[in-house]
Amino acid sequence: MIRRLGERRSDLARLTARRAVAAPLVLVAVTVGAFVLAAVSPLEPLAAHFGAGYERTTVAERAAAAAALGTDLTWWQAWWTWVGGLAAGDAGFSHSYRQPVLEVVTQRLPWTVLLSATALALALAVTLAAGVAAARRPHGAVDRALAAMAVLLSAVPPFVLAMGSVAVFAVTLGWLPVTGAAPPGQDPTLATLARHLVLPAVALAAGQVPWMLLALRRSVLDAEASAPVAEARARGLSERTVLTGHIAAVSWTPLIALIGARLPELIAGSLVVETVFAWPGLAAATVDAALEADFALLAAVTLGASATVLVGTWLADCLLLLADPRVRIDA
Repeated sequence: MIRRLGERRSDLARLTARRAVAAPLVLVAVTVGAFVLAAVSPLEPLAAHFGAGYERTTVAERAAAAAALGTDLTWWQAWWTWVGGLAAGDAGFSHSYRQPVLEVVTQRLPWTVLLSATALALALAVTLAAGVAAARRPHGAVDRALAAMAVLLSAVPPFVLAMGSVAVFAVTLGWLPVTGAAPPGQDPTLATLARHLVLPAVALAAGQVPWMLLALRRSVLDAEASAPVAEARARGLSERTVLTGHIAAVSWTPLIALIGARLPELIAGSLVVETVFAWPGLAAATVDAALEADFALLAAVTLGASATVLVGTWLADCLLLLADPRVRIDA
């Protein structure tokens, strides 16, 4: 037991050291790529800044605005200036929201975290409940029905799920509100927030359930066919004991790795869902920044999303190491 704990600590230390070395390189590459793409983008930041009056501005006015916004710099000069400001706690100014980028992020990040965490928890709960139901009779009617539904649902794009839930539950049935986190002109309360959160959380979770359910089903089937399960049944153990002590114990660990791998898709899905439901999170701000060529805000959001994926995958791998003694880190 002591030896096993020592091996786990050693594996965790090696994993953390490798990710700590790789993470800065990945983040630098991501931010450099963002500024290179901004430099070659056909969008004109000055046109977005001046709006309808852009055509009436003089050359001098455009030059002054370009110098103030930093759009007259080369991509590497803009990137270096942005990195220097970020190190000093200044991520730039968002011309689409007319406020510092850090203020935009801090105001909207909690809403995105709330939606994503709720959707992920809901997807896990549905997956585990469906997995237990399917595991009682592998290849039975319930198992096949759930697998077919998961395959069908996995083929539906997130925006279709979101729009479909709006059409059914908000427009047709009128059960739930469709936009924002509270009724117009009102501050969110716990009750109104819960009602407004239902549809976007369900739509976002629905995009994750199929992959989790299919992975859990495959793991359950592999466990069912394993020698330890056959031996447990041969010893006369009850099906409940076999299910909870032998099948469930090894079947849920692949979900940990899958959650880490699906984090980028969860972030991309939140982009669509927040836009459809006018949820006041970072994803909606990202769309606005892209439409108005707000590259300072886009760079900050891209950096934050990349850091979230790196930290999330590291945590998932750490949990997998702790949960499954068969997983090892190569020296």
